[in-house]
Order: sequence, then C-alpha cells, then structure tokens
Amino acid sequence: MEGDFIKINEWLLPLSWLYGLAVKTRNQLFELGILKSRSFKTPVISVGNITVGGAGKTPHVEYLIRLLKDQHQVAVLSRGYKRKSKGFVRADADTTMREIGDEPFQMKQKFPDITIAVDRNRCHGIDLLTSGDEKETADVILLDDAFQHRYVKPGVNILLVDYHRLIIYDKLLPAGRLREPKDGKSRADIVIITKCPADLKPIDYRVITKAMNLFPYQALFFSTIDYSPLEALFSNVEMPLEQVKGTNVLLLTGIASPKQMQEDLTAMGANITSLTYSDHHQFKRKDIRHINEVFASMPGPKMVITTEKDAVRLQDMEDISKEVRENIYELPIKVSFMLDQEEEFNHKITGYVRKNSRNSILVKAKDEHKPKDSHHTGNGPRTISFRNN
Repeated sequence: MEGDFIKINEWLLPLSWLYGLAVKTRNQLFELGILKSRSFKTPVISVGNITVGGAGKTPHVEYLIRLLKDQHQVAVLSRGYKRKSKGFVRADADTTMREIGDEPFQMKQKFPDITIAVDRNRCHGIDLLTSGDEKETADVILLDDAFQHRYVKPGVNILLVDYHRLIIYDKLLPAGRLREPKDGKSRADIVIITKCPADLKPIDYRVITKAMNLFPYQALFFSTIDYSPLEALFSNVEMPLEQVKGTNVLLLTGIASPKQMQEDLTAMGANITSLTYSDHHQFKRKDIRHINEVFASMPGPKMVITTEKDAVRLQDMEDISKEVRENIYELPIKVSFMLDQEEEFNHKITGYVRKNSRNSILVKAKDEHKPKDSHHTGNGPRTISFRNN
C-alpha cells in the first residue's frame, strides 16, 4: 500500500523541528527575493524530489531524453553526486564515472549523443551549456535532482513522489526522509507518483489524489516501473526476465530503495538473497571479496542481479571472481505512465519546449521587430513560466 516503506524515528523529531526551521527560513529568503532565482531563455525542466533518494529521478530523466532527443539538442545537467572532480565537466567518450558520478555516467553510456554535464553551480552550468558554439548549444536543459536548487527558476518543475514513501505521511530529516516541509510541493508544476504497483485500483488513485491536495495549476500523474530483459555485465548476452523463476538470485544493490525490486523479483519466482549497500556506495575490495564468498556459498542454479546504477560502479572493479563475472546481470528499467496519461504528459512537455525553443524565440523576435509592431521594443527580459503555458 502507499507509504508502506516509511519509517519514522520518533526520538529524532526535536532535531527535525530545528532542521525544518532552517529550511523554511531559506525558502522564505527566496520568496522575499533576498536570495535570487534566475530564469533562462533556454527551456529548463527540473526533475527532483522532496524525499532523500529513491524516487526514480534517473529513469524519469531518461524518459524525457527519449521524448525530446529526436527534435531538440538536449543537455542533462547534474550535480554529479560523489564525483572526484570539481567545477563544470562536460562528459565525452573518455570521461570516467569518477569524474561525473554514477548516474550521469549511466546516462552517457545509454545516450552517447546527448550532452551530459555536471556542475554544483547549476546557473554556471546552464550558462556554459547555452553560450557556446551553436552546434553544441542546448535547446533544452534537463536538471537532474534540482528541486531544492532554487537559484535556478525552471520553466517546468517536476516533483517525483515515491508511492511507497508518500510525502504526506513522512517527516523531516533526521526523523523521516523529507528534505523540506511538505508544503514545498506547491513549487511543482507537475507531480508524478512513481513506482506505483501495476495493479493499482481506481479507488487508490482517488485516495492519493485527494490526499496530495494539489493546487489547480498542478498536474498529477502516476507512473510505474517496467523491467527490460536482463543484460550480462561482462558480455553481450541478454536473458528474458522470466528465467529468474526457480533461480537463486543474489540481489546486489547500492541504491536508496531496493525493496520494490526485491518484492518484484520474488513475485516472479526468484529465491532472493540480498546484499544491500548505501545509496551511491563506492565498492571496495573487501566488498568484492564478500560478494564472491556469498555467491560461492549459494546453491545452483544461481545468478547475481544488480541495478544499472550499481553496474557502472562494478564494471571496473578488480577481484570479481570468474564465477560472479559469468553470472552477473544488470536489470534495466524504464517508466511508463498509468491511466492512459502518457499522451497528456508528453504534450505538456513538448508543448512547453516547442513554445520556448530557440527557433520559436527567433521567429517571435523577428515578428516583434516588424514596422507594424515598432512600438514594442522586444528587448525586455523573458521569463519562462509553465503555469502560463
């Protein structure tokens, strides 16, 4: 059921109150204009969450890439969590995972023709992505995990809410997993309830819709996870997911919320042994030795299944045993929209980008400079607002 993965540490609630006070003060400084948010002429779409980790940001950003890449020059800008580099880095074919972080590296491997960049200062990163050679200048910027990065004012602000960790039932850090108070959701133009069970009943949609209590300008969508065939990590072999039935699976994860994957594989008939590490865990030799030992002790038939994000951190690890190398697979995921909402969501996104793209602005500028409109300067600052589109 919704919210079933939430755990509240009641004894930490006083600290949550202090944390909430600090966050509310920061948000108020932005609302009062003391801290400044910048708008950009290039369409900017932010994808983020209020809960710490695990809401499905990467697969939703990848959905947007697939939606837009054939018609626009798409750039993804991330902070590059736990990367070993500093400043702005634009990924190329030789860029390593350590330079840009695991999630940007994963996206660069999947979409080599898309611009992937990292910069802690998102405004600085957007400036660099939109001011270079025209062939390299992005038509649309996708901001990964930027809901709290309020120095950028996106044209479309997408908030992801995990079905199993609905923000309406959660508490602020450190007692719960909320980065900011629940009312922060009012900044979202689009709210997506992610990781929904495929068999969600109509009554559940209505209950969640009412409980989220969104404003009229906010659009609510529901998405679910679709699993693709398993892909061998060290070869080009694919395996139908149905073959996990009756297999002893070592589920190896370093993500924020592995429980749903475990439940889904169990429902498919796999016998699960879990090795769970913290989100973005950097595997060390002792971890690899432990993985080798656990897998060697399991009876056959057996295999290792890991996530796409963990796979990019495991690819270059030494000391992985031959047995593990021959039997380790990554499980690719995509998202799909429920309630036949895909067309509506796609239309909102493509309509916003098309209306505010560089070509559209150039046409508009030419029209504004025609003699019949000479009383308009056409030179004022342009603010992109999804709520007005």
